[in-house]
Amino acid sequence: MQFKTQLREAEDNWEKNLKTKISHLETENSVLKAKINQLENEAKEMKDEAKQMKDEVKKMKDDLQRKSDQKEKDDQKTKDEIQSLRTRIQQLESSDLTRQQDTIKQNQKNGKNEENMEHLIHKTDDLENRSRRDNLRIIGLPEDHDKRKSLDIILQEIIKENCPEILEQEGKVEIDRIHRSPPVLNPQLTTPRNVIAKFKNYQTKEKILQAAKKKLFRYQGTIVRITQDLDASTLKKRKAWNTIFQKARELGLQPRINYPAKLTIFLQGKVWSFNKIEEFQEFVKKRPDLNRKFDVQAQNSRESSKGN
Repeated sequence: MQFKTQLREAEDNWEKNLKTKISHLETENSVLKAKINQLENEAKEMKDEAKQMKDEVKKMKDDLQRKSDQKEKDDQKTKDEIQSLRTRIQQLESSDLTRQQDTIKQNQKNGKNEENMEHLIHKTDDLENRSRRDNLRIIGLPEDHDKRKSLDIILQEIIKENCPEILEQEGKVEIDRIHRSPPVLNPQLTTPRNVIAKFKNYQTKEKILQAAKKKLFRYQGTIVRITQDLDASTLKKRKAWNTIFQKARELGLQPRINYPAKLTIFLQGKVWSFNKIEEFQEFVKKRPDLNRKFDVQAQNSRESSKGN
């Protein structure tokens, strides 16, 4: 009886212990489940975070790739623009070179045309002067004489008074025609018009011209100048030498104006010729003493003032 009691107590204790252990195991199991749930939640959160980070990384990578692609496009566009600019610059340089070559050719052509034009003008002036080779120009003859006598008679009297040895047959020089120039009188002019006389004999005209170069001609007390008749252009060129001519005469350089408008002077035992005033200026500049005497620039200024 006692044994059964002990056995029952033992069974009760074992059952009690078993329930206690089962309770402990259930508690531990609950704790484990809670930890597992916690771990699962943490793992899920980490997975979500990893996914989010992966998405962000992918987004950043896509952005970088997109920026890289855009940069490549921009770089290529810049390269294309630079190449286009280089091509344009080359075209402009080539075009500019072509224009320069065309300009040089045109300038050469213009220069040639100017030379041809100058040659033609010179030729025309020469032909005009040749057509006047038998003419003399009488300067300073008062016009009131025309009212009493014809110009033909007046010219005969001028020759008789100043160079009678030239008179030919019957005491008269043959004249083709003679007239005032310009033919119409300008009331505003204070000086008499020139007289143009065309001689039938060239040698006679030359004798009269040479005589007029040696002395002053007079007609009834009035000084008249006898010169070769030349065209207006040649006369203008000759007139441009006036100031220099007068100064050269004062200095005893024996100046002469040769055909068509060439100045010659006698210096240091030698005859010097000048076709243009610029040539004379350069000649004088190389000779300080002569340069001071001529004062070329001042003379040119005075000549220009007269021309204006």
